[in-house]
Amino acid sequence: MTAVPPLCALDDVHLTLASAAGPVEILRGISLRIMPGETVALLGPSGSGKSSLLMVLAGLERPTGGRVQLAGQDLAALGEDGLARLRRRHIGIVFQSFHLIPTMTALENVLIPLELAGDRDALPKARATLERVGLGHRFAHYPGQLSGGEQQRVAIARAFAAGPQLLLADEPTGNLDGETGRAVMDCLFAEHTRLGTALLLITHDGDLAVRCERDIVLADGRIVEQRQIVPRRLIF
Repeated sequence: MTAVPPLCALDDVHLTLASAAGPVEILRGISLRIMPGETVALLGPSGSGKSSLLMVLAGLERPTGGRVQLAGQDLAALGEDGLARLRRRHIGIVFQSFHLIPTMTALENVLIPLELAGDRDALPKARATLERVGLGHRFAHYPGQLSGGEQQRVAIARAFAAGPQLLLADEPTGNLDGETGRAVMDCLFAEHTRLGTALLLITHDGDLAVRCERDIVLADGRIVEQRQIVPRRLIF
């Protein structure tokens, strides 16, 4: 049997940023593999480097050392246009603060990645994705007319609409109450299961972390603990 290659591979990744007080080491030798379809929770205190790791993995921040590969591509070999195309093909991102375009309806927000990809079925796909997250009745509503939970479900629909191989979620329930947050995460995991998308979830919530197959704990820019929560599912 041929071994399945990792979807993401980070090898001895370092990130140092300039500050008024001098260079600050954000990531200090991160090595990590994420397999196709795998769900991974990323835990750690504020300032441990979780969001910076997500940004490096998405090609939104260039590491100062080490190597990052996604879907077989070495990110260091790509320019900004190449990185944008790679993200468009392979990555969906959900942030804590939704990042919806306020002058566009829910449907128009979900259409964005599909239209950028030149998908001929963009409109029916966007409609179907919004319906799956329970917002079939909100197509024409603007973000300001939606609750926080509804806005985050629009963001999830947008992230999954183009069928990414990897979903990066940075504290997606951080601005929501407990019950709303659980409903939003049910939507996220349902789309993950439907598409077989790999998921890297940054969270402080242990109840969310245990929904993943594996968790990784960061502290001071280093991986200090990894734990397999449930047996790895085979992807065929």
